[in-house]
Amino acid sequence: MSGRVLVVDDEVEMQRALRAGLGYHDFDVRAVGNGVDAIREAATWRPDVILLDLGLPGALDGFGVLEALRPATRAAVIVVSVMPGEKDKVRALDLGADDYLVKPFGTEELVARIRAVLRRQVDVSAGEPVVRAGDLEIDLARRSVTVGGRTVKLTPTEYELLRYLALHAGKPVTHSTLLRQVWGEYAVGDKYNTRYVVAQIRKKLGDDPANPRYIVNEPGVGYRLES
Repeated sequence: MSGRVLVVDDEVEMQRALRAGLGYHDFDVRAVGNGVDAIREAATWRPDVILLDLGLPGALDGFGVLEALRPATRAAVIVVSVMPGEKDKVRALDLGADDYLVKPFGTEELVARIRAVLRRQVDVSAGEPVVRAGDLEIDLARRSVTVGGRTVKLTPTEYELLRYLALHAGKPVTHSTLLRQVWGEYAVGDKYNTRYVVAQIRKKLGDDPANPRYIVNEPGVGYRLES
């Protein structure tokens, strides 16, 4: 699986390393060093994936680029940053980033992340009605959930939370995003709702919260459905 990758990073050495590493894996790579060029290149070249550094020079930092890109492009955005803080990660994911990778990282891990977001794009465009995580199956068309062939009965709220995780399988989803999507736009600032409902879903799925197979904790961020 290959595609077009736009690197947005002001470090020339990083641009060269990513060009070489991703080029070796048959990706078509272009690189820019600031936010203005990133927005222009995304509109004209139409990449499949954008690797976005948050610490860009000038008035338009990575967060500003992400805000501008999200309504204008369907490209997956993977934030690559030296900022390891949870607040930066949560903010980037809430603004629409598809993944977050802290520098330094290995080429093989980056390639795996890129291929994962490309697979999700294919699944969404194909209208895939069934999402699988091991022996867990979520049939989005029929609104049914099974584990190892056993039907699992969920409350409407539990199903909606699991459904949203399934629609973004493999991607970290923040507490605040789940609150808005499941409970409404004004349900903010209360993580207890999501934690309680996830605990109930895990119990019904037979998932061990200490070593979950399906719904995985993203510490300080939220949850991710394995896929």
